[in-house]
Amino acid sequence: MAERRVRVRFAPSPTGALHIGGVRTALYNYLFARQHGGDLVFRIEDTDSNRFVPGAEEYIIESFKWLGIKFDEGVSFGGEHGPYRQSERRDIYKKYVQQLLDAGKAYIAFDTPEELEAKRAEIQNFQYDASTRMQMRNSLSMTKEEVDTLIADGQQYVVRFKIEPGEAVHVDDLIRGDVRIMSDILDDKVLYKSADELPTYHLANIVDDHLMEITHVIRGEEWLPSAPLHVLLYKAFGWEDTMPRFAHLPLLLKPEGKGKLSKRDGDRLGFPVFPLEWHDPKTGEVSSGYRESGYFPEAVINFLAFLGWNPGTEREMYSLDELVPLFDISKCSKAGARFDYQKGIWFNHEYILQKSADEIAAIFAADVKAHGIDTTIERITKVVEMMKDRVSFVSELWPLCSFFFEAPASYDEKTRKKRWKDDSAQAMEELASLLEGLDDFSLETQEKAVHEWIEAKGYKLGNIMNAWRLTLVGEGKGPGMFDISAFLGKEETVRRMRKAIEVLK
Repeated sequence: MAERRVRVRFAPSPTGALHIGGVRTALYNYLFARQHGGDLVFRIEDTDSNRFVPGAEEYIIESFKWLGIKFDEGVSFGGEHGPYRQSERRDIYKKYVQQLLDAGKAYIAFDTPEELEAKRAEIQNFQYDASTRMQMRNSLSMTKEEVDTLIADGQQYVVRFKIEPGEAVHVDDLIRGDVRIMSDILDDKVLYKSADELPTYHLANIVDDHLMEITHVIRGEEWLPSAPLHVLLYKAFGWEDTMPRFAHLPLLLKPEGKGKLSKRDGDRLGFPVFPLEWHDPKTGEVSSGYRESGYFPEAVINFLAFLGWNPGTEREMYSLDELVPLFDISKCSKAGARFDYQKGIWFNHEYILQKSADEIAAIFAADVKAHGIDTTIERITKVVEMMKDRVSFVSELWPLCSFFFEAPASYDEKTRKKRWKDDSAQAMEELASLLEGLDDFSLETQEKAVHEWIEAKGYKLGNIMNAWRLTLVGEGKGPGMFDISAFLGKEETVRRMRKAIEVLK
């Protein structure tokens, strides 16, 4: 048989914001597709109309656009296997539901929610399967005439998959190997509901994967219990030859390592669990996103790629393109991956270091302007060059280096008590006069003149520099003093010093 072109899919449900675990699943699908020269399909699984949330689909598409994960076909991307929204494929599914019914692989069931609830109360751990199905109201326990009459009367029904007990079902998993499950533990899952004329996830998923020629299904570990059912459905349709290979990714765990990562963990510890900020149209609640929190998309990609897999090298920084040839789905961990959000912050810091001062300045300029400062991009870039190694997010720059753009309005009391000595006012007056007299105010000239003055006067270098910093910055932070004064220029440096002397002495 000819080797099939690799085709994978990412198929979210539009039920709200895209969880970061879903982003990782899409990323691994992307890396796998690119590595094998294959296609990545974007499908929307919206058969559960009750859970549909307006704006969710657009949010998901915008998330991947920001992250740089590109799809080859699907919703909003086009392609030859559409439509790619399951709600637009009703007639396709009906044909396959009928095929299973005609072959005796599925049956119609009329049990009401109340009847099912009564049976659960009657039988402990009740399961709708080979041992109980003949006690229920379905086309196996009723005559054809009874069934036809109920359907003609408009009685709502579901179609259930008929699972035969005693069969060992093998799931070929690229991460977990051969997973063997006995069919006895599976129930006769609902495949179709007459109420909305839509299939459930199980049937739609299989039909779509087959018709869209999906070769590999890479998805979260939470879908592993469904895999045996999906294998049996492929067999029921006679599609064994085109059955995709599975890969069930490890769960993302809470930062503490126990339990599945949830939005509550992010709220509790102050990190996002969604790629973009999400405004819930039903509750009005706003949830933070990685983009709005100041993360670079490259940092998020790099961070997520290493949650449950790594290339086995010492190096940690990789671009999306660099990850493609290294990615090996079979090397993914079987165990859950602890969501170390601090590592995500570390990656963002590393990407700030990696980016040029010009790139960071272009982003930081909006913050500077928002604070009413009118200055040039060249001056902003100079500040970024001095300060970017101290922050993990661009948003942290302003509180750290606002003193470059505006004189201190007050002086930190703790620093004043510690750094402003009895003789500081006089020393600063002398220093101000010295600096005022310099014709060349370059960093090198200042440094030479100030050090010679300190030595000649017998002052302590630390005392002078700490007091000087307080006059220019207002507290004990910032880069080297000559970097600050050279940036401010002679006039502004001396003006700040004289004002501080007046206030602090």
